[in-house]
Amino acid sequence: MKFTLSWLKEHLETDADLLTILETLTNIGLEVDGVENPAERLGAFRIAKVLSAEPHPQADKLQVLAVDAGDGPLQVVCGAPNARAGLIGVFGSPGAVVPANGMVLKVAAIRGVESNGMMCSFRELELGDEHDGIIDLPGDAPVGQVYAAWAGLDDPVIDVSITPNRQDCMGVRGIARDLAAAGIGSLKAITIPTINGQGAGPDVRTEDASGCPAFFARSVTGVTNGPSPQWLQRRLKAIGQKPISALVDITNYVSVDLGRPLHVYDMATLNGGLVARKAQDGEQVLALNGKTYTLDPRMTVIADDAMVHDIGGIMGGAHSGAQDGTTQVLIECAYFTPESIAVTGQALGLTSDARTRFERGVDPAFLDDGLSIATQMVLDLCGGTASEATRAGAPPAAGRSVEYTPTRVLALAGVDVAEDIQARILESLGFGVSVGDIWTIAIPSWRRDIDGAADIVEEVVRIYGLDKVPSTPLPRAPGVARPTATPEQMIERRVRRTAAARGFNEAINWSFLSEKEAASVGGGDWVLANPISEDMKVMRPSLLPGLLAAVGRNMDRGAASVRLFEIGRRYFATGERATAGIVLAGEKMPRSWQTGKAQGFVAHDVKAEVLALLAAAGAPIANLQSFGEAGGAYHPGQSGTLRLGPKAVLAEYGMLHPALARQFGLSGSVAAAEIFLDAVPVKRRASFMRAPFTPPALQAVKRDFAFLVPDAIDADALVRAVKGADKKYIVDARLFDLFVGPGVEDGHKSLAVEVTLQPGEKSFTDEDLIAISGAVVKAAEKLGAVLRG
Repeated sequence: MKFTLSWLKEHLETDADLLTILETLTNIGLEVDGVENPAERLGAFRIAKVLSAEPHPQADKLQVLAVDAGDGPLQVVCGAPNARAGLIGVFGSPGAVVPANGMVLKVAAIRGVESNGMMCSFRELELGDEHDGIIDLPGDAPVGQVYAAWAGLDDPVIDVSITPNRQDCMGVRGIARDLAAAGIGSLKAITIPTINGQGAGPDVRTEDASGCPAFFARSVTGVTNGPSPQWLQRRLKAIGQKPISALVDITNYVSVDLGRPLHVYDMATLNGGLVARKAQDGEQVLALNGKTYTLDPRMTVIADDAMVHDIGGIMGGAHSGAQDGTTQVLIECAYFTPESIAVTGQALGLTSDARTRFERGVDPAFLDDGLSIATQMVLDLCGGTASEATRAGAPPAAGRSVEYTPTRVLALAGVDVAEDIQARILESLGFGVSVGDIWTIAIPSWRRDIDGAADIVEEVVRIYGLDKVPSTPLPRAPGVARPTATPEQMIERRVRRTAAARGFNEAINWSFLSEKEAASVGGGDWVLANPISEDMKVMRPSLLPGLLAAVGRNMDRGAASVRLFEIGRRYFATGERATAGIVLAGEKMPRSWQTGKAQGFVAHDVKAEVLALLAAAGAPIANLQSFGEAGGAYHPGQSGTLRLGPKAVLAEYGMLHPALARQFGLSGSVAAAEIFLDAVPVKRRASFMRAPFTPPALQAVKRDFAFLVPDAIDADALVRAVKGADKKYIVDARLFDLFVGPGVEDGHKSLAVEVTLQPGEKSFTDEDLIAISGAVVKAAEKLGAVLRG
């Protein structure tokens, strides 16, 4: 929301300087995004008079001018067709920086003739699009004066970030009201003109109570539409809007000034009366932005007997907009429901200043007054005769109130504000205050965001001053503080620290995905009805899309190796699931004289990381089982899952599916995994003391076994069988070799397993070892494995 300081003072009587106003805006919740003073970039450009204009001796389209900017004549080469002796324009002397292109002016020879500076056009000074010639000022413009000061361009432009709940501050008057409540000045009274209409009002009606419950309008005949006055053009230009014509500029001005969007129709282009109705499926409208939109029955439109003229509350149609020759207009002042505007705007992908305001909610009680103010401006600037107003339907302007007790401020915000101060603050913001044992607060029509007593507390505290809320420490119980984190939170902390220690960088992504991204990982259960954008429409069912997009951004910027992790939530119909996601992409090892070519990541790399993170989470690593094929997001044959039993899946890992890699613009090896932290068994300790260290009294014994195994048997199945052969003495078993080749028959493979035996109270005898070895061989034989000779 942009406005100039002088514009603000049209509504606010104040002597406060700019810095005080800016600090107060931020303190009361209207964060200042920036301040721009056009005079700073135009300070080197002065009003100058062309004393003479002679043809350039070496170029037909150039002239050599003698220019006086208050310091005597200077020679300037100029190619503008309107340059002539006696013209008064804007001159940039050597050293000035041209705003449009950043060029620093200097003394230079142009086709052999010295030129000292430049006569400027509106476009070069970023004051408009006119570039057919240099600026031609009135004859009484003071030569030598700084142009920005003379033209009134030294008015600071304030840019305020308005949060979605503050629809009342989408107009300059709403911001002035807040500043007045904060003690910066006093709010000036607004004058509502009385329009003595002649003749019946225009034929308008509404047939869409849900989308457009109220449609007010008035016609004005005999208007003369031309350029708007300079004061109006300057204000619109200052906030980045292009002046178009007096009629259009009036609607834009009222929208920004009072937060009341309007639209004007050229009545000569209409066929019959106007009606607010639902669009017919497939109807089309050519909008003012030059694009054609196809409509559907969810959308509210303004149409006549022949065609659609307006996408209700968002953008008017090009066919019926006010033109230079317009002499009879219909001024629309309607109320469109925020929900309807949001649905239409998102479906069409269409944004506008009107949509921004209607989507947040405009003041439903300001239709009559807004129509009168706009009509009076049309009469003042364009002339003509106004009709009576037509009022079709009624806006939802029923009064609302909440019960409130002043003690709630201390209870909720921790600051003690006197009752009389609370009453003054609320009344200055437009609330009605009825004092009693329990106060009744009447909510003004322009505050759609106020819903309960807590909102009233917020209003009091932000105006009173958030900096006045004391910092009060919470009471602390005597003794040693006990841990406050839950076991689930501790799991996340350990996994986060372990991932960082293993060389991963943490990513924090949005919890929202586009429908296309969600579909790539199986689709999402939670689809937002009112998303921020189409790219953030589905609550993520997987952390992978966000991580893959982040990998792509890093690799696009030259990163050779990317290791990212994220800990967050996935969203399903059954609820949220705590998850850790990791991605390894690019080079595992760079090229070198030792390794030759750069080496990429493989599935075993990401499996090792998953096991390390699961160990940090407290998962029973020794009891995990490996299963193949993690899902559609992973490469067939190069992925797997880790489980506690067939159904309890703790992690999915593997190489990324090539189709998914292409979707995110990734090339090379990409390995990924998701660890389901909510599936990790949580150990709830009775004590926060660590268990005592009790190493075994006797040294462990290791034995190696090599088996011939059919190719169809997984190595993990063999290892599990070996570990279960003697649960008393076998404490670990691991695969350390795989061999296929001479000596191994076709359809088989040789798997070597190292078995760790831990004696108890006494050392193993030869008989004990023989018995355990026999049990290991027997367990392997049940799978079809044969001990190699």
